[in-house]
This record gives sequence, C-alpha cells and structure tokens, in this order.
Amino acid sequence: MYATENKHRLIEELTLNHWQPLSTSLYDGWVLRFAKGYSKRANSVQPIYPSTLDVHEKIKTCENIYSSNRLNAVFKITPFVQPGELDQLLQDKGYDVVDRTLVQLRDLKDLKDAEHLQVHIEEQLTEEWLNHFCRLNAVSEAFRGTMAQMLFNVRAKTGFITLFVDGFVVACGLGVVERGFIGLHDIITDKGYRNRGLAEQMILHLLHWGKRHGAVSSYLQVVEGNAAARRLYAKLGYTDAYSYWYRVKNHAL
Repeated sequence: MYATENKHRLIEELTLNHWQPLSTSLYDGWVLRFAKGYSKRANSVQPIYPSTLDVHEKIKTCENIYSSNRLNAVFKITPFVQPGELDQLLQDKGYDVVDRTLVQLRDLKDLKDAEHLQVHIEEQLTEEWLNHFCRLNAVSEAFRGTMAQMLFNVRAKTGFITLFVDGFVVACGLGVVERGFIGLHDIITDKGYRNRGLAEQMILHLLHWGKRHGAVSSYLQVVEGNAAARRLYAKLGYTDAYSYWYRVKNHAL
C-alpha cells in the first residue's frame, strides 16, 4: 500500500511537470499555478505537501492571490491533499465539485506493435503542430500564445505527434517522458475521422517512442464522464489508479 501511494504521488509530481503553467508560487506546502486562465490544471492550487498554517487563513489568502491575478481560486483535490479535511472545508465554504477525473496507468512490457500509418513525432514544439492542435482542439487565438509558452516551459523529453490521412493531419497529441514514465496529454482526433482506430494507433506509436526513450510505464488523465475515451484507453490496457477533482466556487472557471 505504501509503495502504491508513493507511486501515485510521483505521478502527481509528473503531471505538474508535464503541463507547465506560466508561473508558480509555493505557499506552505501548496503549489499555486498561474497561466492566464488556460485550463484548470495550470490555474489552480495543488495542496500536495505538508501544511502547517491555519487552513482557513490559507484558503482566504489563495482566494486573494488569485483574485489579484484576475482569476478565481480553484483547488485540485487528490487523495494526497494536505490537510486531509480540505475537501470538506471547501465544500462548507461553497466550493462545488467539477471535472471528476481518473488517472490511469499501464505497464509497457506487453505493448503491441503499431500499424504503419503516416505518423510524425517532433521532439520540439513546432508552429505546424501548434496550428493543428489549436484547430482540432478549438483553442481560441487568445490562448494560443499562452499554450505555446506552457509547452516551451516543459523540462522533460517531449514528443509532439501528428497522424496523417491522405496527407491531411487528422489527429495529434503530446507525450512527455520522465523518470520511467510517459504521460499522454491532449490526444485529439478530428470529429470526421473518429471510430476508425486512428487514435489507438497514434497512441501506440507514441508509447513505442516513449519506450525508446526509457519509459517502462505510462499514465494519462481522463474525465470520468468521457465514455468514448475511457473505452479507447481500456482497449489499450490502461486501468484506474486513483481519481481527482476540482473545487470551484460557483463554477467560476
């Protein structure tokens, strides 16, 4: 049990490393992340290390800090929050639960071969990949520069993958390798090309790339209600490890 908990704590650290904000502040064991409002992951409080100050004062201080940055305070709740009663305290203060998410893992020892589709992996962010990602993921122009800077901030091995059909990019995603894991992020397929097995093959290519760079396991995060994605990841051999959610006051972000 202790070994499993340590492994899951490691995954939490990796998820912070692999989806970088624009800036970070440390506050008595809590990690405060800021990225101009682009994604909850990069604009929330991560209370994952031992906490010593009065928790009510800390919550109020975080609210003030985020407010001064024109953001609402959002708290990510994992099995490792410090202090352990934080989730209940936030509920009592009017914070709602949003985006229940599963963290899933799979070992890469029995990874099957990928089909020989037209797939390209760049190890540096390119304008071309960013263009395709923003198009497929409907990222607004207002957030494009923020996202680009967040990706440039990643300090681990990155693989930016694109999949082509008839010379046209119909899927893309990101893999990040660190400490024996490859994390999968923002796997997206054009709506007109879904249910053809393309995402599965693209992920297999990305996992094999991760193995070549030292990964022995993989993790990903999937919203609990995304049934189609969960079916895909189950087919690829991913299983649930733990869950997390966000606490947001009045669904503000």
